[in-house]
Amino acid sequence: MTVKKLIDQQHELLHREVKNVSKFDDSLRQLILDLEDTMFESDGVGIAAPQIGVDLKVAIVDMEEDGILQLINPVITHYSEETEVDIEGCLSLPNVFGEVPRSVKIELTGNDLKGNTVEMTAFDDIARVIQHEVDHLYGHLFTEKMTREISPEELEEMYHD
Repeated sequence: MTVKKLIDQQHELLHREVKNVSKFDDSLRQLILDLEDTMFESDGVGIAAPQIGVDLKVAIVDMEEDGILQLINPVITHYSEETEVDIEGCLSLPNVFGEVPRSVKIELTGNDLKGNTVEMTAFDDIARVIQHEVDHLYGHLFTEKMTREISPEELEEMYHD
């Protein structure tokens, strides 16, 4: 088990586009395992390689009973016009929460662990998490799209009821 340190939100890697994966080898598989360990240790639902200081377009999403979705060189090719506002947070911005509008359906392409092209469609909560993680790969934080910040106290009150 290798839990990596999350980089500070001021780190330049979180504010620029990272590089495409070009080598589909054991180091990529190890990166995905490190991302899984770090995500679970941090109680996250998704994490991107830049958040642990790695300059590559790799992210994962916890799809619970469906396992871990691996996003390698993901590109969102279609966003639905229909959006929904929900509360987001980020492992790289502890105790920052806000309302963020996101498309409820997306289509994307990327690669699998062997470098083959894969396509998928995602809906609702999974689409939201994918959009959040893909944003990390292009240097964008959720706070740039946030329409209203939610205090930790307000968040606790919302989920306590």
